[in-house]
Amino acid sequence: MSDLDKLSKLISAFRALPGVGYKTAQRYAYGVLNMKMEDVNNFAQSLIDAKQNIHFCKECGNFSEKEICDHCLKNNAEIICVVAEPKDVAIMEKLKNFNGAFHVLHGCINPLEHKSPNDIRIKELVARVQKHHTKEVIMATNPDVPGDTTAYYIAELLKPFGVKVTRIAQGVSMGTDLEYADEVTLNRAIELRNSL
Repeated sequence: MSDLDKLSKLISAFRALPGVGYKTAQRYAYGVLNMKMEDVNNFAQSLIDAKQNIHFCKECGNFSEKEICDHCLKNNAEIICVVAEPKDVAIMEKLKNFNGAFHVLHGCINPLEHKSPNDIRIKELVARVQKHHTKEVIMATNPDVPGDTTAYYIAELLKPFGVKVTRIAQGVSMGTDLEYADEVTLNRAIELRNSL
């Protein structure tokens, strides 16, 4: 048995994170080994605290330490911006010209990943639209096949409710994740959104 089994285990733990390959995981592991014990304890406690205390907001589905997040408490749902993942909310919150509510789907319709409309938070969106008498739903899913499929599916689903459904303009390039778009491009995409 190797005398570095614990190092291998630490590298494997970092590799479990999305987008972290072997070399990056190895760099993180060595970084942890070079930290003071107090810093390692603080780091470990931060992971535990986050996992134990951060949950999904019951209203929008974004991460929150409360049952209903601050964003939902301070913004009405007359306009709802729909995004695929919680990280997209953080990106869209930077926009100065949007003060509506958010709704996180937790994925997009994607048969290749075995994600159907029942696997994402579409029913919850419909319930919110009805509950808050929403006037407009802005589809801000990524401009790719799953994102577009989801946007058009939701637009068709909401038609009977008389809700205006728009899609962010294609200032965001096709196939680009929102996290890589700059603020100016996103602001323009929101301003030039199109009806679906």
